[in-house]
Amino acid sequence: MPEKVLLFLDGGFVKKKLQTQTKLFPSTRDIIGLCTMIMGKPRLQGKELLRVYYYDAPPLDGTTTNPLDGSTVNFSSTPQAAKNRSLIDSLELEPDFAVRRGMLAQNGWKLGKSALRNLTKNGGTITANDLVPDISQKGVDIKIGLDVASMALKRFADIFVLVTGDSDFVPPMKFARKEGVRVYLECLGHPVKRELKAHADLVL
Repeated sequence: MPEKVLLFLDGGFVKKKLQTQTKLFPSTRDIIGLCTMIMGKPRLQGKELLRVYYYDAPPLDGTTTNPLDGSTVNFSSTPQAAKNRSLIDSLELEPDFAVRRGMLAQNGWKLGKSALRNLTKNGGTITANDLVPDISQKGVDIKIGLDVASMALKRFADIFVLVTGDSDFVPPMKFARKEGVRVYLECLGHPVKRELKAHADLVL
């Protein structure tokens, strides 16, 4: 009987890496293709993929007001929001996929990267166009950690594959290994801290 595998995809990380490669926002087909590529690696060939867990936060709803000129930004109507919403909704209907949703929160405003570079080089005054909403993701990391720990306790599968570059997942990785689960890391070529590699049984 083949060993069972669970894939845990850090959605924000996966989207950035795929978009870096193709210069396009990833599609459902791209995410499925990534999973197929991972399962085709030598140490996973012949194993049974039990389920893919995809973790991401849906786009913000509502509006916010720029503090400098009073202009309004409608989060839910942006092209990026529509793409993200469509991707999550589509993956949720794929066979053997489970989507776990976090949330986004706005924490005021901040200088955009290009504006910060220009001001550092050339000085000048800050305009309304230099500001961007300061948005943070909440709940995704904790959901991944809790799922890895609880599924390791219940021995849902023999091998857990974490697709991430975030060293915050070291504690649940250590816990899963103590419970007898093999933990593989797929960082998609991204440079990661040594401790993340050290607490994986294998870096794919």
